[in-house]
Amino acid sequence: MIAGIVLAAGFARRMGRQKLLLQLQGKPVLRWAVERLLPHVEDLVVVTGQDDAPVREALAGLTVRYAVNPNPQAGQGSSIAVGVGALKPWTRAALIALGDQPRIPEAVVPRLVEAFTRSGKAIVAPVYRGTQGTPVLFASEVFPELRALTGDAGARAVVHARPERVESVPVDAPMPPDVDTPEDFARLHVQ
Repeated sequence: MIAGIVLAAGFARRMGRQKLLLQLQGKPVLRWAVERLLPHVEDLVVVTGQDDAPVREALAGLTVRYAVNPNPQAGQGSSIAVGVGALKPWTRAALIALGDQPRIPEAVVPRLVEAFTRSGKAIVAPVYRGTQGTPVLFASEVFPELRALTGDAGARAVVHARPERVESVPVDAPMPPDVDTPEDFARLHVQ
């Protein structure tokens, strides 16, 4: 089974308010990110933090599970560890996506899954016009490394630790923007 993990436990310090709940074309930013993964995974875990209740409300009606990061101030690495820890034991691989990235091109997730099946590599990452981005697919053999993450660096160190186990998927599109600031959010409305 291929699962998805969407990280939604951040503090949105640069935004000044909960960015994942901001309305983008009638839906919360987070809902866009979750809906991009849902058709391609058999299980989806949303990692929440201090805003657990409003996040659940924003995703009402979607078939997702939740894992609460008890220490979200420890950074993105801790949320990845919580999400991987919540996966079902028979999970073969997991796509890890950011809740504040609502504009992942539609073809990216199916291409990552296809590349994983074809290549047999432990990590499959999109490369947007030369820049490695997200979401990233990790095989279960990498889960112990992900469960050990701490700090705010996310899974970048795991991806770069052993390049021979990474399959890159070229994407002829710019890196999808994160929503970190009011200016980032304003730019999404003109795309």
